[in-house]
Amino acid sequence: MTQVSKKFRFHQKVNQGVFVLLLLLLCLLLGFFAFETRMQWDVSQNNRNSLSQTSIDILEKMDGPIQVTAYATEQHAQFGDVREIIHNFVQLYQRIKPDLTLAFVDPTEYPNQAREAGVTVNGEMVVNFQQKQANLTTINEQAFTQVLMRLARPQEKLIMALSGHGERNLNGPANYDLGDFGRQLRINGFISQPLNLAIESQISAEAEMLLIASPQTDLLPGEVSILLDYIDEGGNLLWLVDQESLRGLLPLTEKLQLIMTPGVIVDPQAEQLKAPMTFALGTSYGQHEITNGFNYITVFPYARQISFQENEVWRTIPLVEVAQNGWVEKGSLDEAFIFDQDEDVAGPITVAVAMSRYVNDREQRVIVIGNGHFLANTYLGNGNNLDFGINIVNWLVGDEEMIVIQPRPTVDSHLILTETALTVTVVVFLFILPGIFLLSGVVIWWRRKSVTKVSNKT
Repeated sequence: MTQVSKKFRFHQKVNQGVFVLLLLLLCLLLGFFAFETRMQWDVSQNNRNSLSQTSIDILEKMDGPIQVTAYATEQHAQFGDVREIIHNFVQLYQRIKPDLTLAFVDPTEYPNQAREAGVTVNGEMVVNFQQKQANLTTINEQAFTQVLMRLARPQEKLIMALSGHGERNLNGPANYDLGDFGRQLRINGFISQPLNLAIESQISAEAEMLLIASPQTDLLPGEVSILLDYIDEGGNLLWLVDQESLRGLLPLTEKLQLIMTPGVIVDPQAEQLKAPMTFALGTSYGQHEITNGFNYITVFPYARQISFQENEVWRTIPLVEVAQNGWVEKGSLDEAFIFDQDEDVAGPITVAVAMSRYVNDREQRVIVIGNGHFLANTYLGNGNNLDFGINIVNWLVGDEEMIVIQPRPTVDSHLILTETALTVTVVVFLFILPGIFLLSGVVIWWRRKSVTKVSNKT
């Protein structure tokens, strides 16, 4: 019996030794893989602790190091340890781009350096990339990524906006204007200038594109001639056409070989989403650089149809189709919307087209959209109108690599517990759970001790 007991204890020690050896080996392997492989899961609301795919795409396109200098004191009067906040935020970008560096400078100790960098507030960041600099006072992904997008653009692109006929203003605050869209363009590295053809006899050769945004009065024949010459010379154009009169621009439609169908698009699907039926929803997009990977809804209030025929001059692609179950209403908008087979045009309806051709060995690009409201201040926030508009401008100026979905600010939420809930949480995690673990350990120890006594007696 004693010999059997010795063999049992020997085998038990061998098993324990093998278990310990395997456990150590497992720990070593886990440590190795943890060192070689970085993985993380973000379970926070709206993925606030990780970057959006847009930010990742921008970082991957930026070839070269990025230097971020944060001018912040050790303690902020309002936010406390603001350096720690900045460090944790920038670290999200450093995980994707290791050559993004962060340095801190105390503006109270080095006021001259802060003044030369244009720093105005405590906690301001200065971002440098390829001899270009941008200042940032807001700490969130949307603001930081937009700064990176502006720095990644080789140079600021000039947009000339036709003016003098009541057009939608890229700097205007009115609901009808495009002021919010113009501000986003400036954030993304574009500059705009008004173009009054009654004063200027030609369009600047430095302009990357021309914007015609819903004129309200007729253009003079001489102004139309300048626009036609601009198209003949290969100029890029974004033309927003509302359901009103073409204001003397009929020759431009002939030059582009387009047909502007009268009437307003009616989309019954919009009514199902609690929107007016005159709000055409863009859900079907053509195969184009602008819409590559773009699977979002756009909204075109009071839009008109853009028709075209295949021709040998222009390569025309339907960019957006709306109202698959709708139609072009040619009757009065004051009456109930009923499809008239004899008068109305059944959907789907093309509301935007992308056109291109080669002039003097250079690709000319034109976008015509049967709606100006979708970029107006009133409707820009509907759906993904802003993203679609920015993508259009990026394509027109030849910056396809900058076509990405604009980042959205993450939602930061606070968990507020009542006093009862907080007490229960403390009791559970500080007393009950540790007590269960301790009791389990005691039971396991007692059972093992009992087994050992039985084996010894045996």
